[in-house]
Amino acid sequence: PKMNKNMKGIYETFESEPNFMILSHTCNPETDSVPLLRRYADSLKVNDQKWVFVTGRKDSLYQLARSAYMLDDPKNSVEKLEDQFIHTQFFALVDKDGKVRGQIYDGLKKEEIEKLKKDIRSLLKEKSSAGNFVNGIFNNNP
Repeated sequence: PKMNKNMKGIYETFESEPNFMILSHTCNPETDSVPLLRRYADSLKVNDQKWVFVTGRKDSLYQLARSAYMLDDPKNSVEKLEDQFIHTQFFALVDKDGKVRGQIYDGLKKEEIEKLKKDIRSLLKEKSSAGNFVNGIFNNNP
């Protein structure tokens, strides 16, 4: 998919930066097991310390997408968690302090990918008070 191709381009641009990583959360935790995500990462030929694919409980992943990263499909009005499905093309830039920075970027639009790269460069130049959280990009579509 185009979105993953764009994410791979971002990865290739910044993979040598020590304070950069991509964190991709599954949008389908019922089927995306750790071994399956590992195979997917291997197929992309990426360093698993620089691009991390995670799965977990659906309620936890969806809560994180909505509250921490502010990512959701606005058409998703389903009340029951088991009927919900978050699958967006949006990326969030997260700083070392765990705060979403800049805007929410559309992973399908070239101009927004270029803006994201510019914002990553700026963020990598900043100092942070926290030392345990790395700059990263969140997307929920591995």
